[in-house]
Amino acid sequence: MEVESPTVIVPPAITTVSYQKKKEATTPVLHPGRRPFPSHLPRVEVAIEPLESVTGLKAIGKEITEQLEYEPGRLFVKQYVRVKYAKANGEGIIIGNLPSMPIEKGIPGPGLLANIFIEKYVDHLPLYRQIERYKREGVDITSSSISDWVSAGCNWIRPAFDCMQTKILNCDYLQVDETPIKVLDRSKKGESHRGYYWVYRDPINKLVLFDYRKGRGREGPQELLKNFKGYLQTDGYGVYDAFDGKEIKLLHCIAHARRYFDQAVENDKVRAEYVLHEIQKLYAIERKAKENMLTHKERLAIRQELSVPILSEMHQWLKINITQVPPQSLIGKALAYSLSRWEKLMLYCTDGRLEIDNNLVENAIRPVAIGRKNYLFAGSHDAAQRAAMIYSMLGTCKMRGAEPFPG
Repeated sequence: MEVESPTVIVPPAITTVSYQKKKEATTPVLHPGRRPFPSHLPRVEVAIEPLESVTGLKAIGKEITEQLEYEPGRLFVKQYVRVKYAKANGEGIIIGNLPSMPIEKGIPGPGLLANIFIEKYVDHLPLYRQIERYKREGVDITSSSISDWVSAGCNWIRPAFDCMQTKILNCDYLQVDETPIKVLDRSKKGESHRGYYWVYRDPINKLVLFDYRKGRGREGPQELLKNFKGYLQTDGYGVYDAFDGKEIKLLHCIAHARRYFDQAVENDKVRAEYVLHEIQKLYAIERKAKENMLTHKERLAIRQELSVPILSEMHQWLKINITQVPPQSLIGKALAYSLSRWEKLMLYCTDGRLEIDNNLVENAIRPVAIGRKNYLFAGSHDAAQRAAMIYSMLGTCKMRGAEPFPG
């Protein structure tokens, strides 16, 4: 909603109005500058009559003023009423079959399960707070019950998840990053385990896969990517170097290189700001390509024409200046980081499908970072893997602009 302009108070005036034609108002009167409310929202009419008597007066129109309102989410009980019929001669009873239930003989319907998923993994509302909210509405749900519901709900989405995972791993360009998650581990008394979500994003088909692993070593991606062939874009974390070879081309992220120079500004302002300015030019070219909705082929052409000369000149400058600064200084580390990864930083200029950085996969990770602040940890390694499945499905919905639980 836009902020309303301050109300201007003016002296009262007496105005005589003459009506030439009777006209019924068909659209609400809105405040100047205010956007109309979406047409799909239901309207609840509240009739207001003047305090004084209107006996003998003729209605000449209506003035409608709209206000956006809210009621707490509505719980309701769905009753499946099945009539039982007795066969003739006592041969038995006929009754209709119940539809498939998300949880056999369980309480929740599919809508309630979907809402629990959305509230935890999109709105970051921990299960215990959902339990408190339902209790205020007169419905008692135990912690173990709601956890079991989430587990059972994951069984319904697993086929779609498995299909999506297969599709992602069959593509030829992945962006990957990892983020930690605390996990309760019964074998570690008094402390939690530090697990990791490895996140794989397919920018071409707009799919994202979260894969939970107990550690940050190469074993996880090595197992998942054993049949992968194509480009793998990373942030420069050393574990990924082992994947660079005949089947996989490793490319790095300009944004991560930029951060080193951001940190070096106070150490060597002139050198750091030179590189930052050149990188800014590269991003301006990417913005232009996006604004003009260039095809991959056209984006490759504009990079070859404009970006490659900037990068070539910067490369020569880096090689000269690294010999003039202390290796352990911030600017020295920034120069060394970029030079040691230079070919992989430039690789995006060889294929118009490739992105200049890994920021999109970092955006996909953001819900986990926000969730960590609210629910703090996963209850077990199995729970962390189930959460990875849900994050994958909901993250893909977001990438594709689809509402996961449309009203």
